[in-house]
Amino acid sequence: MDLSLTDEQEFLREAARGTLSRFKVIEAARAALDDGLGELPDLWPAAREAGWPGLLISEARGGAGLGVFDAMLVAEETGRVLAPVPFLGLLPATALLDAAGYDGLEAIAAGEVRPVWIPTRPPGDLEMNWTVDGPGAARPAAPVIEGDGDSVRVTGRAAYVPDAPGADLLVVVGVDGTVAAVEADADGVTIEQVVRYDVTRAVAHVSLKDAPGRLLSVSSDAAADGWYVAQALIAAEAVGTVQTTLEMSVQYAKERFTFGRAIGSYQAIKHELTEVLRRLENARSLLFYAGWARDSGPDEWPLAASAARSAAGGALDFASRSNINVHGGIGATWEHDAPLYFRRAQLTRRLAGGHGDATDRVAERLLAA
Repeated sequence: MDLSLTDEQEFLREAARGTLSRFKVIEAARAALDDGLGELPDLWPAAREAGWPGLLISEARGGAGLGVFDAMLVAEETGRVLAPVPFLGLLPATALLDAAGYDGLEAIAAGEVRPVWIPTRPPGDLEMNWTVDGPGAARPAAPVIEGDGDSVRVTGRAAYVPDAPGADLLVVVGVDGTVAAVEADADGVTIEQVVRYDVTRAVAHVSLKDAPGRLLSVSSDAAADGWYVAQALIAAEAVGTVQTTLEMSVQYAKERFTFGRAIGSYQAIKHELTEVLRRLENARSLLFYAGWARDSGPDEWPLAASAARSAAGGALDFASRSNINVHGGIGATWEHDAPLYFRRAQLTRRLAGGHGDATDRVAERLLAA
């Protein structure tokens, strides 16, 4: 396993960082929280210009033909600045549509049509059916897809779907593992945007009632792959956010003096920041493992993606709290950026099954082995 980045991957990461540096997302997020009226910058045109909608679409269909690991490098950069790029909904959807040979992929790769994937858990030891996130801790069954031939009808509901607001196409996994594409403006489709914790993350409740759709030629294994792509992307975003909070904390620990000494010289602060670093490096190593497994070890891919999500999620929870702790009183005020990263951690730990589901899947596969 080669853990070094290629020149092309280094360029992709640096280009993503340069693209995102043109936007002041953190300032806009703070303004949105202050008065409830602030608007975040629209990063979709920049994402289209950078070619991100086509990252996982094959070159023959107009995309870049890159792998999930390449997409994770970009996702890590979005996590560093809490950029509202619709990766979590977009890329699992494009992976499924590409596997199905969907005939509108050229427009999707160009960013003219934005699909979104409805997070749907594959069956496991704890839940034998395909399920979606519901309100609270509920795990309702996935939507029902019925019909003969390519034309189907879809009925169901999913809560807290990432990036659903503004989407053009819904990629829905049914309770039996079948997959359908449903136009977002079709009859019977309702997308209700909600704001929970993190204003930099667009989520919505999606309801489908006898909505017309098109059946996709995708196996249940490919449908499950979309779940693990999302887990890897969430992990990559979390790693980027942890990196930023660690840099913030270290910088403040050097600048803030008390009793004539920098607070970073005190053992309690040093140990806490070292623990953040340890968790960060552990999560990043698992990201590399997941990237390798997706292409070279498909049997290990579900374990690797789940392990990365679990470790990165734990790192983000710890780091976001540590960032506030190191900054002391100012870190808990709205005048500071630290609460924004804490809010991102609180929402991230609940999306697409949450960190707990990923940890359960790691245990499930290790016990099975």
